[in-house]
Amino acid sequence: MKKQESFSLEKGEDSQEFDDDGQPRRTGTWMSASAHIITAVVGSGVLSLTWCLAQLGWVFGTCLLVLFAVISWYTCILLTDYYRSPHPVTGARNYNYMQAVKTNLGGRQYILCAIAQYETLIGVSIGYTITSSISMGAIRRSNCFRKYGHDKGCHTLNSYYLLIFAFIELVLSQIPNFHKLSFLSIIATIMSFVYSTIGMGLSIAKIAVQFPLVSYWGGYWAMMVTNPPRGVQS
Repeated sequence: MKKQESFSLEKGEDSQEFDDDGQPRRTGTWMSASAHIITAVVGSGVLSLTWCLAQLGWVFGTCLLVLFAVISWYTCILLTDYYRSPHPVTGARNYNYMQAVKTNLGGRQYILCAIAQYETLIGVSIGYTITSSISMGAIRRSNCFRKYGHDKGCHTLNSYYLLIFAFIELVLSQIPNFHKLSFLSIIATIMSFVYSTIGMGLSIAKIAVQFPLVSYWGGYWAMMVTNPPRGVQS
């Protein structure tokens, strides 16, 4: 398979505007790169992560955290090693994941990678749209309960919020060079820390109210064996 060769600038070209492969010079910094990494790794899922690990217990929960850390570390090594091909220092740059797969693995894997990436993109977009509409509806119901009490039904249709959020996504997707808006990654990074702070605060509040908490090394199943519900006790 023919490899891409590194591009060297000819004399007279402005090296301040182009990289050594002829592409426009990258303007990222360590701060924007860190923001991208934190945004990719830490999301709203951390709000439910503590509950999930609690169901696994200290042993399996800790092992799962270590396993995910190793997987993240290994994938980072792969991405950095194959950013330039065939040589990791002087080779041509692969500016996206699909290009790296095509350069190093060939056309068939490239097609499979494209299918997997677009399926993931569509699934994540649908999931976030539905989750956002449900969350906005829950906020409105919460305000209604606070204002009128729980005796009022406060029924809310999520369809309107779903259409609003989908329209906003459609408008934002038309912004040219959207990937260059680094301040969005900084905002997303701040939100990631907010998610983590909320999860930590709720955990501390739970411990403060029900201290001391009963924990099990084996998680939910160990609790069921040790203290089964009354309906299943012999």
